[in-house]
Amino acid sequence: MRLIYIANMRVPTEKAHGLQIMQNCEALADTGAEVQLWVPRRRNTPALRAVGDPWAYYGVRRNFELRRVPCLDFTPPAAEQAGLPARLVFYVQALTFALAALALALFARADVYYSRDRLALLALSLVKPRRALAYEAHQFSPSRRGRWLERLAARRMGTVIAVTPPLADELVKLGVPVARVLVAHDGFRRERFADLPSQAEARQKIGWPDGLFIVGYVGRLHTMAMDKGVGTLIEALRDVDGAALALVGGPDEMAAALRDRWLALGLDGAHFLYAGQVESGRVPLYLSAFDVCAMPFPFTPHFAFFASPLKLFEYMAAGRAIVASDLPGWADVVQDGQTALLTPPGDAGALAAALTRLRDDPAQRERLGQQARARALDVYTWDARARAILRKIAEAT
Repeated sequence: MRLIYIANMRVPTEKAHGLQIMQNCEALADTGAEVQLWVPRRRNTPALRAVGDPWAYYGVRRNFELRRVPCLDFTPPAAEQAGLPARLVFYVQALTFALAALALALFARADVYYSRDRLALLALSLVKPRRALAYEAHQFSPSRRGRWLERLAARRMGTVIAVTPPLADELVKLGVPVARVLVAHDGFRRERFADLPSQAEARQKIGWPDGLFIVGYVGRLHTMAMDKGVGTLIEALRDVDGAALALVGGPDEMAAALRDRWLALGLDGAHFLYAGQVESGRVPLYLSAFDVCAMPFPFTPHFAFFASPLKLFEYMAAGRAIVASDLPGWADVVQDGQTALLTPPGDAGALAAALTRLRDDPAQRERLGQQARARALDVYTWDARARAILRKIAEAT
């Protein structure tokens, strides 16, 4: 099967969707597809422009091709000088990328065109048969215009991959036939978590104290300008004696504000451990150094119903105890008391109680972590996901 994955993203990017897409392309290729990834030719940040090899940056094998597609991309200084509003800049870039992908697709030889980008797929649906189009849905717009676009795109696809069961339900309500829909949560790359160091070894390599009870969070501190609950985690840790908070991700300015909040609560500055943005290949090292992995997301429609966080599956694969908000989007992934401790979103008191239980019970931490890892290895690898997706695409008519 020849598969073209169309992704409107910078390569490389500091955001989690870049890792998700690169690892999925690797897994689809491993499963037997001939994969080419199309991305826009965009200006990147100074740090990421220095990256010479995107495959090495993401820690994936070079078993698929990467093609950069031209588009109009106004860098922030140029856009500001021209007086262009940010939303217009976004739409111009997205539209010109979709049109360029359409033009290239007229001459491409592929069995399936796969994307998370509704606009690109809508353009392709003008010239490609339904069976050749696969849409991976990660969001559901609350606006009337957004739902109209979602309906228009999803109903024209031969295969629709939803990353959570609630998202699949919403797409079916929009008129997508159930037979075309597959629920496929995000996952993790098995090789990244094959030879994990012990906690002591990980802390020695990083330079963190060995005897400290560390609650860690990995990833961006906001998504689409939405808070991800780390402030609630800090409030909870105020009531967990001796605990430290480790943040692996960014941006730096948000981490600095969280550190100020930590200090304002009278907490020990030496117990606020900030690693910043690290190479994706080093993330398992940091996860191994944690005692508990936290995912304190608030209750919003996006987080509650439509998010399948990459961090959750990597937390599971690392074999560390997880404390997460109890939200419907991952109710089928982790269960309270079996593979995680789940607490009401936004409830700092309940979160503090769960963290205190785990601080005082190393055996429970070990049991939860190992049961989560076993489930991840059994169900949530990218290879297993890729096989399910390719089977579903093969059924499309």
